[in-house]
Amino acid sequence: MVLDKLGDSLRATLAKITGVGRVDEKLVNELVKDIQRALLQSDTNVTLVFGLGKKIKERAKTPAPAGITQKEFLINIVYEELTEFLGKEVREISIDKKPLKIMLVGLFGSGKTTTCGKLAKYYKKRGLKVAVIQTDTWRPAAFEQLQQLAKDIGVDFFGEKSEKDPAVIYHKYEAELLKYDLVIVDTAGRDALSDELVSELTGIHNLVNADEKLLIISADIGQAAQKQAQMFHDTCGVTGVVVTKLEGTAKGGGALSACAVTGAPIMFIGVGEKSDDLEVFYPKRFVGRLLGMGDIETLLEKAKEAFNQEDAADMTNRFMSGEFNLNDLYEQMASMKKMGSLGKLMEMIPGMSSLKMPKELIDVQEGKLKIWKYAMDSMTANEKENPDTINSSRIDRVANGSGVSVREVRGLLKQFRQSKKMMKMFKGEKDPAAMMKKFKGKLPKGLGM
Repeated sequence: MVLDKLGDSLRATLAKITGVGRVDEKLVNELVKDIQRALLQSDTNVTLVFGLGKKIKERAKTPAPAGITQKEFLINIVYEELTEFLGKEVREISIDKKPLKIMLVGLFGSGKTTTCGKLAKYYKKRGLKVAVIQTDTWRPAAFEQLQQLAKDIGVDFFGEKSEKDPAVIYHKYEAELLKYDLVIVDTAGRDALSDELVSELTGIHNLVNADEKLLIISADIGQAAQKQAQMFHDTCGVTGVVVTKLEGTAKGGGALSACAVTGAPIMFIGVGEKSDDLEVFYPKRFVGRLLGMGDIETLLEKAKEAFNQEDAADMTNRFMSGEFNLNDLYEQMASMKKMGSLGKLMEMIPGMSSLKMPKELIDVQEGKLKIWKYAMDSMTANEKENPDTINSSRIDRVANGSGVSVREVRGLLKQFRQSKKMMKMFKGEKDPAAMMKKFKGKLPKGLGM
């Protein structure tokens, strides 16, 4: 999950507030120290961290507004100041011309070409006609990598493997690129921002005249992010930042906070290796996840992308009528898989991150989905429609045919019966509030709504 250690530390700090009798200066000072320690351990700039602490202390002196307790007010102060700290408002790219051109810049190893593919898929899913063009003539595998990504995603690719001049490549396809809604230009990098790279970027920048210049920066560089962002900004006028590899480092706080104060806001974050592991950076949502408050908006957006709208409506009607079979469970599992890993989804559900489920347990649950899929592939259509007909001899046949254990097949059937029982609770229920009231009693302790 994204910035596990920072999130755990911040949630533990806020938990202290709920366990005290009253809010006083001593509590606020301890709270601020804990927050500062957590941010410094994530490699956040020292000056920025102490500035944040000062703001929290000053605001905490104010009495709580009518209707909320001082504890609630203090938690809200922490939430608001952390959101401000990370950029406050989201800035999304507006596709208001054709073609809109995005140029990606960054050093070797930052994930630039991978991000090019992720961005292409992100905008293709939103109905745009997208093309990617490879102008990186330095890295030997850059051409093949982006070409394969484009093929997998289903967008058009342009590039010249043997050409060493980026300008020649762009000029060759410039007229053809005019028929697209969005063109993403992948540029070359170096181990450092040398005079040679500055010269090359300046040339391609002047040629492409991109509407957006996005700096791709790896989260694991920590506080060096601020200097790097400023240098690239001076070279080509960076309009936004994409922070990559955020899921695999404890230093992400440095990149997140440093970039936000350079005038080039973070626009996307990379949270995994798959082509779908790219999210628009919403500071409010991100802080909500760090503090264990969840991120329902992003969860709903992922669900909307993963579920076919007609199928989702049909499944909802079946649930409301009390109908539910293994085909429904199968489709549900497949759609959940599209939404991302179980660990990432849990981050977005309010209260779930505080359960501290071991990573090993999450991995086991994700592994079960694969195994259950194999088992269902070995069932007949009638067995999927009528799971109650699957007796011991059929369980043995499914296990042998799928290569999974009898125990796993029985586990799948148990999961189905539990899901069906839950669906029966909602049979005929049309009022969402009434449904949630029924559901509340089934949540784990501490997660009631």
